[in-house]
Amino acid sequence: MLLHGTDASSSECHFPAIFNFGDSNSDTGGLSAAFGQAGSPSGETFFHQPAGRYCDGRLIIDFIANGVELPYLSAFLDSVGSNFSHGANFATAGSTIRPQNTTLHQSGFSPFSLNVQWYQYNDFHRRSQTFRSQGEIFEKILPAADTFSEALYTFDVGQNDLTAGLFLNMSTDEVKAIVPDAVDQFKLVVKNIYSQGGRSFWIHNTGPVGCLPYVLARVMITAGQIDSVGCAGPINEVCQFYNTKLKEAVEQLRKDLPSAALTYVDVYTVKYDLISHASKYGFAHPLRACCGHGGKYNYNRNVGCGGKITVNGTEVLIGKSCQNPSVVINWDGVHYTEAANKWIFDRIEDGSYSDPPNSLKMACRRS
Repeated sequence: MLLHGTDASSSECHFPAIFNFGDSNSDTGGLSAAFGQAGSPSGETFFHQPAGRYCDGRLIIDFIANGVELPYLSAFLDSVGSNFSHGANFATAGSTIRPQNTTLHQSGFSPFSLNVQWYQYNDFHRRSQTFRSQGEIFEKILPAADTFSEALYTFDVGQNDLTAGLFLNMSTDEVKAIVPDAVDQFKLVVKNIYSQGGRSFWIHNTGPVGCLPYVLARVMITAGQIDSVGCAGPINEVCQFYNTKLKEAVEQLRKDLPSAALTYVDVYTVKYDLISHASKYGFAHPLRACCGHGGKYNYNRNVGCGGKITVNGTEVLIGKSCQNPSVVINWDGVHYTEAANKWIFDRIEDGSYSDPPNSLKMACRRS
């Protein structure tokens, strides 16, 4: 059955907007607006200045917007120069599904958990129409009422729920034990959006966190737990457990929400393939950060990308960018480079890693 009034199985969906939810993998400026801009050299490759993204350039969500012929998404929390007529981005770096009992300063995890992002969306949905009815500038920068039912709803969240437990020295079994609750809370948000008219959902699973420098450098892993690629096997097993439960949740949502088109996108497999065969795909040093300082993984949690230290009363930049980010997978120990994000997007866009195997432009269709 087709959605959005299409009448031919081969016709592409028309998405007038994207509403995105998630963490730093898709944050286009939310955390920067709330707590201070992601500083230089972030943004250097594409924007040539800091652009609210923890990356040297564009994120997968930016390429998704391009892919459906929309402008880049403005962060909901950013009031400066924002235009929400084509959607809004509620993601913030450090966000989790389950609310954390810590501050951003204490743990590095955002107070804007997925339920908060839902509250923000709910308020935006209602108030945008109140203001848009006043005409003038509001009609130009806020979405029309039918935009919400025709939009694409994208999700990339869950990674930080896993690392939050790991950084508290929880065992992998203890981290797995929180997954059902996280997935249940995720399902509730999707159902809430559906109840307000949302119908097309593009849902990323979580990537191989055990291959990221900031995890490899912080979590105690024995030599026997490192896989052939150099990643932390037990941590990636936790990610795969989460992904299995997330996929089961999506399958249940299809039964519970009969008019929804839900696309589950296996970015884990794509990212692990990239890291495992980096040289084959033209990349180098897959487990090292491009922008960082020191150690096996060029990552130091105390002096990150763009970090400075004081030497003889003078600030010295030591968290420098590498010479050529275009051949490096990891940007700052946590996030992917623009080149890696583009590589990943190019492989998920056509539906090759999706269930059902719908391309991005067919994501309004139910299987």
